[in-house]
Amino acid sequence: MYFDGSLNLDGARRGIFFISPSGDHLRYVLRIYFLASNNVVEYEACLHGLRITIELGVKCLLVYGDSTLVINQVNKDWSCTSDKMDAYCSEIRKLEGKFYGIEYPHIV
Repeated sequence: MYFDGSLNLDGARRGIFFISPSGDHLRYVLRIYFLASNNVVEYEACLHGLRITIELGVKCLLVYGDSTLVINQVNKDWSCTSDKMDAYCSEIRKLEGKFYGIEYPHIV
């Protein structure tokens, strides 16, 4: 799964791209209707993607993201320095229990 969030004058959007082991592709684009920072949009994209994979019955997952903050916080390389980021990270931790294996590689 690849996730990305974008923030601009028109609002915030998040995108999720899935590639199955057999090569099938699924794409989701969602709009956020509340004020959000770029980091919040990135976390929202990651969380929404995890929820979709759980609904699809996925048990092993590679979660690729370009957000240095999100990837380093979920990999426990960085601590969460704000309550909002800590809440998002905690929400991801709750969902991780639904998988047999999950990894968060950082992409540039």
